[in-house]
Amino acid sequence: MMGFSSLMFIFAILSFFPFLVTSAIVDIIRPSDLMRENTTLVSRDGSFELGFFTPGNSKNRYLGVWYKNIPVRTVVWVANRCKPINDSSGLLTINETGDLVLFGQNKSVVWSTSSLKPAQQPLVQLLDSGNLVLRDEKDENTGDYLWESFDYPTDTNMPGMKIGWDLRRNLTRRLSAWKSFDDPCNGDFTYGIELDQRRHTYPEPMIRKGSAKFYRTGPWNGVSFTGTPDLRPNPLFDYGFVYNDDEVYYIYNLKNKSVISRIVMNQTTSVRQRMVWIEAEKIWKPYNSAPRDQCDNYGICGANSECVITNNPVCQCLKGFKPKIEENWKAMYWSEGCVRSSPLNCRDKEKDGFLTFSGLKVPDTQFTWVNKSVNIRECRAKCLSDCSCTAYTNSDIGEGSGCVLWFGDLFDIRQFSSGGQDLFIRVSASEIEKARAGRKVKKAVLVVAIVVALASGLILVGYYIRRRRHSFFEENTETNVIINRDENQEDDLELPLFSLHTISTATNNFSQNSKLGEGGFGPVYRGMLEGGQEFAVKRLSMWSGQGDNEFKNEVKLIAKLQHRNLVKILGCCIQGEEKLLMYEYMPNKSLDYFIFDERQGRLLDWPKRFQIICGIAKGLLYLHHDSRLRIIHRDLKASNVLLDEEMNPKISDFGLARTFGGDQLEGNTSKVVGTYGYMAPEYAFDGLFSIKSDVFSFGILMLEIICGKRSRGYYYENNGLTLIGYAWTLLKEGKAFKLIDKCLRESDENIEEALRCIHVSLLCVQQSPIDRPNMLSVVLMLSSESTLPQPKPPGYFTETDMWGGDQSASRKFLSSSSKCDMTISVVEPR
Repeated sequence: MMGFSSLMFIFAILSFFPFLVTSAIVDIIRPSDLMRENTTLVSRDGSFELGFFTPGNSKNRYLGVWYKNIPVRTVVWVANRCKPINDSSGLLTINETGDLVLFGQNKSVVWSTSSLKPAQQPLVQLLDSGNLVLRDEKDENTGDYLWESFDYPTDTNMPGMKIGWDLRRNLTRRLSAWKSFDDPCNGDFTYGIELDQRRHTYPEPMIRKGSAKFYRTGPWNGVSFTGTPDLRPNPLFDYGFVYNDDEVYYIYNLKNKSVISRIVMNQTTSVRQRMVWIEAEKIWKPYNSAPRDQCDNYGICGANSECVITNNPVCQCLKGFKPKIEENWKAMYWSEGCVRSSPLNCRDKEKDGFLTFSGLKVPDTQFTWVNKSVNIRECRAKCLSDCSCTAYTNSDIGEGSGCVLWFGDLFDIRQFSSGGQDLFIRVSASEIEKARAGRKVKKAVLVVAIVVALASGLILVGYYIRRRRHSFFEENTETNVIINRDENQEDDLELPLFSLHTISTATNNFSQNSKLGEGGFGPVYRGMLEGGQEFAVKRLSMWSGQGDNEFKNEVKLIAKLQHRNLVKILGCCIQGEEKLLMYEYMPNKSLDYFIFDERQGRLLDWPKRFQIICGIAKGLLYLHHDSRLRIIHRDLKASNVLLDEEMNPKISDFGLARTFGGDQLEGNTSKVVGTYGYMAPEYAFDGLFSIKSDVFSFGILMLEIICGKRSRGYYYENNGLTLIGYAWTLLKEGKAFKLIDKCLRESDENIEEALRCIHVSLLCVQQSPIDRPNMLSVVLMLSSESTLPQPKPPGYFTETDMWGGDQSASRKFLSSSSKCDMTISVVEPR
């Protein structure tokens, strides 16, 4: 360490000769250089910069590395992340032992490096990769570093950075999120590779929330991580996993050096995101995120079970296993998991066998043993010889080699429709016989079906073709499911089918006491099944505008969707003229019940309203970008957002939704359906709908949540100026705070966040669809503090705009419908 007298001499020189410190350092610090507040270090290609910064609303100073050429300061590494400097006294230099040292208040050491070995000519350099390295100047061409920031990552994984273990140095490289936007200290949201060297466990990447396991990618199987089958060769980056006696790590590199990308841990949203900088929009956008869906939540289905996201419910016991507590399992409490249907025969191990499960994210590898030199046949024998062994597979499916054994219960398995890995699970002889018998029955049924089909000939074929064209549902009494006969769907849709008697009994014969409300397509009732499960059921009215097509559409869509901000469908009933849909019960009704009522509105403070806004945005983002098909809702409004017991929002009513495939972004129709006050201009007047028309509706809904007023009918109180027009006028006058509901103006922090939401909402309701952001951009704008672009003039500025100049038409319509949300259809739009 530098002697005290030497240190005092340096500070004395600095105080008398400030010109000795240059205003900007290039990319290198030598022992004679001193870097302080008014200096930065810049990589040779100008991509990265090292200097002092203050995050968010904090007043503390930190030393960090950020992208130099990105207008939104994005910090990728922090030296003193948990030891801030409270003033401008920070100073960085190389001490006498060749280590990099950061001094703070009263010349105290705030942070320092620990070199692997002494250097004769030490220097510090900021590389073009963003890696801050300490090296010996004599070793410039060797690539040997005495210390590097990439060995001590903070919340960001950069191209070329290793995440994992250096077993020779007993060094582990993990990511940990910032505590908040204002505090870069380690949060409890971390990501790294789990490994137990003593027990030779199978290494795998893991996200933890505190000490609890939060999400697994699944182990590397020689081709990819078993839990991320979508990780495949792509035009953006290369990736790899190194697993040997010296190192275990994941690494990725960009194929195009002009692309800017990073992987970051987000404490606020509890996701790990691969972000890409979009220069044209001056914004970071997620390339992918984890966790992705319900099945990515660690251990959601308990032990010895699998999660299948396309099933309803998503959890099911593995073959050879049964629910530990049947009643809880039926009520969808899965945490106790499953147990064996028949015990293993440990005295005579040869009586046990293995069932093959394909397309899996293999179980948690905490209790495993791996040997890369053992083949699959030897692997099976090893598992069979140990009574505690419950499953085995290859460690490298690309080479068909290696052996992994699992011991004890199997946790956190999910099944994929494509990709994944084979797993061989140990079961008793009786379960093997059941599986064989099942296969024999399937073969027999197949043979009979072929014979019947051939005997029936053209008449039977013609019959089924006719049925396929004209019928949507067929009841299967053996399996109690609905079979989808729509030719446009790839997979059959399975959904529980309930009898009218069951639903009628559960709702006390559709009594008024059970009635929750009246929607645009019929009444909604509350019911309870015999097992105690509550539900809401929508009973399609014969006079409603929702016919067979809309009903089928809603069933098809919702049954396939799985997101925390979308309402979940439990089943349906089709009996005679009756058509009923059963949903999860939402105890807090719909959003309009709260925000448009002065007394109820006080129950929703600003943090809760902002949570609802963000939840709706994430639900729409899933529909537009993350679900298998691109889905346009077409009727997003306050009454179609339901609230659960914790006031979390869930988008409902998909009867008017439309699906797009591939890269299709918009469509048109001669029948405009939706709700006035929420419909985008291009949709209402020309029948053009797209994800941007949903964005328009979301912008309207945001304004309603902020001000507590209905969009439709607002102009009666404001001399013909619509809610959008009023918001736009206030923003231009710098008085947007007047739009905020009075009960929300409790703190400056609330007002600042609400003002940002008003700004975002006006970006969403711009007249031209091209100018509106997509939902991905909206979510990012709501979750960050980046500078927002200025909105262009909105659609529907005045009442006249909404009706093409025909105010009489508007008044005639609104006189009968201004007090309730009505979903309407307009044929042959202009």
